[in-house]
Amino acid sequence: MLRIAPILCAALAAASLAAPAAAQDYPSRSITVIVPFAPGGTSDTLGRLVATSLGKQLGQTVVVENSGGAGGLIGMQKLQKSTPDGYTLAFNNMSLAILPHLHPKANYDPQKELAPIGIVATVPMVLSVSNKSGIQDLPAMLKRIRDEKAVKLNLGSSGPGSTAHLAEAMFLHFANARGELIPYRGTGPALTDLMSGMIDGVIDQTVTMLPLHQDKRVKAIAVTGTARLAQSPDIPTFAEGGLPEFDLAIWNGLVAPAGTPQPVVDKLAAALSQAIDTPEFKTRLEQLAAQAPATSERGPVAFSDLLKRDSERVSSLVKSANLLGAN
Repeated sequence: MLRIAPILCAALAAASLAAPAAAQDYPSRSITVIVPFAPGGTSDTLGRLVATSLGKQLGQTVVVENSGGAGGLIGMQKLQKSTPDGYTLAFNNMSLAILPHLHPKANYDPQKELAPIGIVATVPMVLSVSNKSGIQDLPAMLKRIRDEKAVKLNLGSSGPGSTAHLAEAMFLHFANARGELIPYRGTGPALTDLMSGMIDGVIDQTVTMLPLHQDKRVKAIAVTGTARLAQSPDIPTFAEGGLPEFDLAIWNGLVAPAGTPQPVVDKLAAALSQAIDTPEFKTRLEQLAAQAPATSERGPVAFSDLLKRDSERVSSLVKSANLLGAN
C-alpha cells in the first residue's frame, strides 16, 4: 500500500497537467461546428459567419456540418455522442431551451449535456407573408385568421422544438386565432415554399427575413421590439400592428459537449469574443439587425445562466401557448 501512494500521486499530478497542455496545443487540426438545421436558415447563416471568424482567430479551419431534423434534436444528439475534445462544437439558438419540453421522451437535458461557450447574437423576429397571400399588413392578417369562415392560414417553421415553431404558436395564442403550423427540416425549406406561395407565412429571425423582404421575394409585415429596424424602417412593429403581447427576441450561441476540458472551453470563449469584436463581424451583425452581446453577457458562465433562466421561462410559454398540441 505504501508503494501505491506515490504512484497515485504521480498519476493525479499528470492528469492535472494534461488539460492545460491540451489547451496549449489546441487546436492542432480542423474543427467541426454542427448546425442542427438545414442550410439556408438563420442558424446556418450565423453559424457560417461564426465558423469563418473563429477559424481566423484560432488559426485553423472551422467547417460547418448541417444535421437537421426534429427541431434541432438530431444535431444536438450527434454533438452529445461526439468526443468532448473541442473539435466538435454546435451552433444553436434558443431552441436549446425548448427541446426538453417538446421531446421529453428523448431525455435530453442541455444543462447536463452541454458545455456552453458563449452567446453570439440576439436577433428580433419578423413575420413575413407570401406575395401570393394577398396580405398587406398585420391588421389584415389578424382579421383573416380570426375569421372562422375564412380558409385557415398555414405557417411554416423549421420543425417542432425550433424557435420559429415557438414563435408561431405564441403568435396564434396571443392573437386568439387559428392556423396550421407546418413543420420543415429547417427554415431554408420553409422559406422556399413561402417564396413560391405554397405556404402563407413564416416567423423567423431578421437574419433570414430582411434580405428576402428587401429583395421583395416575401413581404415582412411585423417585427418584434419597441422600435422599427434602422435596416428596414418600412416594417412596422407587432405593437403598431395591434399585437403588443408578441415580443420575442432569439439568442444564438456556440456550445461544446459536456466533459470538454475547461481550458479548451475558455480558449474557445476568448477566441469567440475576439471574433465578435472585429469590425467585419460587427458590420455583418448590423446588416442583419442582430445585437452582439455586451462584454458582461459573454463567456461560458453568462451563457450557462441564460440557458437555465430561459429553460424555466420556456416551460411556462410552452404550457400557455399550448405548444405541445400545436404541431
